[in-house]
Amino acid sequence: MTRRLPWIALFVLMVGLALHNLAMALLWNAGLRDAALDVAAAWKDALILAALAAALWSARRIPLDRWADRLALAYAAVVVLYWLLPQGWLGGEATARGELYALRHHLLPVGAYFLGRLLVLSTPQWRRVGLVLTGLAVGLAIWTVVDVYAVPLDWWRDSGVPGWFKEQLGLEYDCLSYLPENWIFNTGDETNPLRRGVSTFLSPLATAYVLVVVLLFLAARRPTRWTVAAGAIAYGGLLWTHTRAAFAALALGLVVLAAAQRRWGPVMLAVVSVAASSLFLVLYPTIGPSTSYTAQELVCLRSLAAAEGGTGGVFSGGEASTESHLRNLRDGIETVLRHPWGYGLGNAGVSAKRTGVEIKAGESTYTELGVDTGLAGALLFAGWLAALVAGLWRRSPWIAASLVTIAAVGLQTDVIGVHWLAVVLFALAGAAFSRAR
Repeated sequence: MTRRLPWIALFVLMVGLALHNLAMALLWNAGLRDAALDVAAAWKDALILAALAAALWSARRIPLDRWADRLALAYAAVVVLYWLLPQGWLGGEATARGELYALRHHLLPVGAYFLGRLLVLSTPQWRRVGLVLTGLAVGLAIWTVVDVYAVPLDWWRDSGVPGWFKEQLGLEYDCLSYLPENWIFNTGDETNPLRRGVSTFLSPLATAYVLVVVLLFLAARRPTRWTVAAGAIAYGGLLWTHTRAAFAALALGLVVLAAAQRRWGPVMLAVVSVAASSLFLVLYPTIGPSTSYTAQELVCLRSLAAAEGGTGGVFSGGEASTESHLRNLRDGIETVLRHPWGYGLGNAGVSAKRTGVEIKAGESTYTELGVDTGLAGALLFAGWLAALVAGLWRRSPWIAASLVTIAAVGLQTDVIGVHWLAVVLFALAGAAFSRAR
């Protein structure tokens, strides 16, 4: 059982992390809350630790023969060091709980990576990985489209999702009845807001980035009617998330995949994808699933619009979300450069938001790391990603391409905050080092 646990855990995590957010919201609605729900939510952490311990017991060693291994360990050491340092020395204000949240957040991909490094998946097991990835993407895509057209937004307003975000996670989204505001694409018309696909992740961004990873996996395969059909369904789900960064990331990933595999097919797919997504963005106000705001939501949104300004066209660089991402990135970079030794864990991103302290940087993976672990931690993480891409360039081109896309998206999004990416993608990256060329 000790030998089987790590790879069984990998398959459980691939599916379980995709269902985690929805399951936690349903449990909250059923009455399981506060500490009890925190314990239930820790299933993934407990499983990773148990699988990693079992893998280490079987291997009797930590693999350090690759640059990616050494950089991962160095990055983890810096994270732990910043957790141990007193906040007062660095100028941070994080609570002990915020520090623990950040410690888990930053170390999750490292633990998953070394779990993968200690796995030696057989060819049949890799085939099962592919089947699970494909089935997962198809399921997410179908759920995404059915949800936005068949499930009214009022159902979600009355579900456990708002309470789970607000009461359990401490993430207050005021202007959509405590649902995340990015569930809606604001057309500028108060009477015609449009839904965005969120799937079981309860997030259009998380759904989109997971679908991008699976689409790169499918694009790297020899095309068959099954992979083409699955890819078409997954791509449809991606479109309905209306996540422009993911559309651009997919095109980038396909070009990287083409370079790694030395073939032109993925480049052609990238061109088709750019054309299709551009057309979709133009048509979305016409074909998108319409919803409506409540009176209270309209009051909140009008107040917010008066304070921050309205939205432009879908391709406009001045559009509100694009402008917000750029502003947060710029402000985060300035903060890190002014304070390159960092503030200590728990002073950035969701960890700071959940514990009520000043958020010194948000959204960008690199600026959050720069605030929490100093410039050294951010550079080590970036170097680790580069070493992974270099090591897997020929060995596993689709994982290399996926890591490049995630690294690019990380400029504007906390990608390791998407637990599926932080665990599954990094575990597969580690496991890919053990497979034959």
